[in-house]
Amino acid sequence: MSATTRTRSSSDATAPTHLVPGTLIACCMVVCLAQIGVAIPATLNGLFQEHLHPIGSQLTWISDAFLLPISVLELTFGVLGDLFGRKRLLIGGTLLMAAGETVSATAGGVHMLWVGQALAGLGAAALFPTSLAMVVAGTRSHGDRAKVIALWAAFLSTGGALAPVLGGLTGNYGSWRWSFVVVAILALIAALVSQLLAHDSSSPQGRSLDIGGQITIGVGLFALLYAVIQGPTDGWGSTPVLVAFVLAAAFLALFVIAEQRAASPLLRLDLFTNRAFAVSSAVAVVGMFSFLGTAYATSIRLGPIQHQSPLRTSVAFLLLNGLTLLLTPLTSRLLARLPARGLLALGLILIAAGDFVAATLSVDDRALTSLVLPLGLVGVGFAFTVSSITATAVNTVPTSLEGMASATTNQLRDFGFTLGPAVIGAIALSQAAARFNTDLAHSALPAASKSAADAVASAGGPLAVNSVPAASPPGAARSLAEQALGHGYSLGYLVCGCAALAACLLVALALRGHHTQPEQPVAD
Repeated sequence: MSATTRTRSSSDATAPTHLVPGTLIACCMVVCLAQIGVAIPATLNGLFQEHLHPIGSQLTWISDAFLLPISVLELTFGVLGDLFGRKRLLIGGTLLMAAGETVSATAGGVHMLWVGQALAGLGAAALFPTSLAMVVAGTRSHGDRAKVIALWAAFLSTGGALAPVLGGLTGNYGSWRWSFVVVAILALIAALVSQLLAHDSSSPQGRSLDIGGQITIGVGLFALLYAVIQGPTDGWGSTPVLVAFVLAAAFLALFVIAEQRAASPLLRLDLFTNRAFAVSSAVAVVGMFSFLGTAYATSIRLGPIQHQSPLRTSVAFLLLNGLTLLLTPLTSRLLARLPARGLLALGLILIAAGDFVAATLSVDDRALTSLVLPLGLVGVGFAFTVSSITATAVNTVPTSLEGMASATTNQLRDFGFTLGPAVIGAIALSQAAARFNTDLAHSALPAASKSAADAVASAGGPLAVNSVPAASPPGAARSLAEQALGHGYSLGYLVCGCAALAACLLVALALRGHHTQPEQPVAD
């Protein structure tokens, strides 16, 4: 999902002269593990709603508690790996994931689940950039690098495909807690494999920690996500949400100032003077927002809204993530032979088409076959997009800047991932709440049922009403809540489709006629 790619140069203190097979095995294993951690809550959202009874935005925070550390800290972990050795981060990240998933498995409420997912996300924040940096350290050309990126992306997608199967089986035949137990066990195995097989590498020359940059971007991004996620629950004009937006603007502005003054900046802002790189960075945010927003809308539709089993939900996520693995040989050949921007544009337009089809589906349609076309289109689009985003950014800058370019693009890409659940959840819940309140007020339900349903909706929104027993007083309004939620999340699909289409048009127009850097071997 992310990477801090450092190409080999004469300054690489411990870079291998070729890619060691043990390193490749360990790094592919840990990126698969990290992506399992990212994807597994989506399959279990229905069970979280049923057993932990989250209200308002609390369900969204389960996914974003894992994603937030990744989007905020991966550049810092990239620097730490360059300075102190990447193998240490590989092992430490897997152990931290094991600890976080253990906390999640033993959580007695939604707040402890947030803590566990945040710890696991912190581990994943180390694994994503470190794993790709270690395998790319042994590549010698753009062609080799493209193959490694495609292979790394294939194992990332393997994790995305395994997660719903794992969540579906454990959730259906055991408990959602067992899903986290299995991930914790896999993390411990990955730590052992990394210790035994991985070859260390580092690149400390010219690298140092940018404390000011990390603090400002961390506070700024957290404040922005808090405001977006809490807006539907607390009210967009509430004091906490307004303060969060102000803090986000202030700290992101301070981040720009800090990076301009830093001797070794976390993010080189001059990269954005390269038009092609700036465009690919914007596409990374918008395109990946579209994909994970789609995945989140699907998880809520099948789980908390339609109350389908985790096993049935897993089928949908196999379409979203599993196709990337099947298409890896084709993706690798296309990246090596065609301009990456062409593959990127094709992937984005497929995602847009799938979202537009999904937006037309009725919430009453519970047939999994209805999802094959829209989610299949999104899955194929993601397969083409996830590898070509990094390749597009890397190949638009000089070789000496490829490492920083990849790191920057991937942080922006992961921020897009983090925005997906936050923004789509905010839009869908706001629209669903407005429609439910209107429909409830104009319904022919008895006054007692209306009053009871209104009280439940005031506390937990339409999702809470949709989850109460049908025979209870507020249960009479369940159908209204379901239709309102269906409307809200259909709008979410539409927003995702428009975002992907806009990103596709940006690639087609802004990168038209642009030539990437010529093939250059990496110096020994």
